Amino acid sequence: MGDGHRRKLTEDFKREAVRLIATSGRTVGEVAADLGIGKSTLTRWRSRYQEAELLSGPHDDVQKELVRLRRENEILRQERDLLKKAAAFFGEGDKSMRFQLIDAEKAGAPVSRLCQLLGVSVSGYYAWKTRKASVRQRTDLVLLAHIRSRFTASRETYGSPRMHAELKADGVTVGRHRVARLMRDNHLKAYQKRRYKRTTDSQHGGLVAPNLLDQDFSAPAPNRKWGTDISYVWTAEGWLYLAIVLDLHSRRIVGWATSDRITKELAITALKRAITVRQPPPGLIHHSDRGSQYCSDDYQKVLQENGMLVSMSGRGNCYDNAMVETVFKTLKSELVWRTIFTSRRQAEIAIGRYIDGFYNPIRRHSSLGFQSPCVFEIAA
Repeated sequence: MGDGHRRKLTEDFKREAVRLIATSGRTVGEVAADLGIGKSTLTRWRSRYQEAELLSGPHDDVQKELVRLRRENEILRQERDLLKKAAAFFGEGDKSMRFQLIDAEKAGAPVSRLCQLLGVSVSGYYAWKTRKASVRQRTDLVLLAHIRSRFTASRETYGSPRMHAELKADGVTVGRHRVARLMRDNHLKAYQKRRYKRTTDSQHGGLVAPNLLDQDFSAPAPNRKWGTDISYVWTAEGWLYLAIVLDLHSRRIVGWATSDRITKELAITALKRAITVRQPPPGLIHHSDRGSQYCSDDYQKVLQENGMLVSMSGRGNCYDNAMVETVFKTLKSELVWRTIFTSRRQAEIAIGRYIDGFYNPIRRHSSLGFQSPCVFEIAA
């Protein structure tokens, strides 16, 4: 390795170390100890890159304008969200439902603005507020308590038809349409089937390597066997693709990257980040599926330059890469499936916090004797 390349690699390592501080939420000392460098050294690196960003970033007048625009955007977002919630009420002309919506949202916006948006008077809202609930409204509250209880018991999987049958079995007399209305008005919506997105394209003319791993996921030490794969996360903006590189010894995610496109560059970025931080010795077994991203000439070139042995799963055999698939399932069950992401950026930040701030340094794995990957590597 030439001096120029060595300096470049060192500079990349510094940037990755500083990036870990930002994505993990951990202290400088914790990240420094994890990477095996001094705390003062890492602090100096961070100050250097932050100073460079400040010199190229916005100044006072631009910053003030950004604050004003963000405030206006927040007001517009609140109004947009409120109008979405109120859309169902406009056709019905039911003012009491609009008043209920105003009452629920008044903590985040002035009552006068909410009334103006929904086409009702402020005096009308306060008159409704002091009016006693009708018999039907009180009955709805009792029914809603039953519905919430059964909805939780069903793991939030029951829609109104099943909920109606459940209430009848409990001896509660109520119409199916009334159950549907109460569930809709209170946002009790059953989980939908999860979206599926194919990530592997093995129909290509690229290199296909033998399976050196042969479903042996054990490794005597770090940086002996790595597994890699690509998965996906649904956001309101569309799919976000996630590539990870996993050290099979400690189950630690040593490199990861995200993109709005499933390309070879996504896989290469995750691999280069892993190489930059870990600097593995030659002879490491790199295992992947037969996807076109991993069989591409550019990806294979990075593996060859770093002395890695190429291993690939058999055609259509998901068990050959089961370790990485298990990590994706854990990440999705503990983070993705519990969250509605409004943007790809929001999802990327959440994934970074999960991987660098929880999964690697904190989460206990039963396969590691209930230790975290970081602790397991130190003990080894």
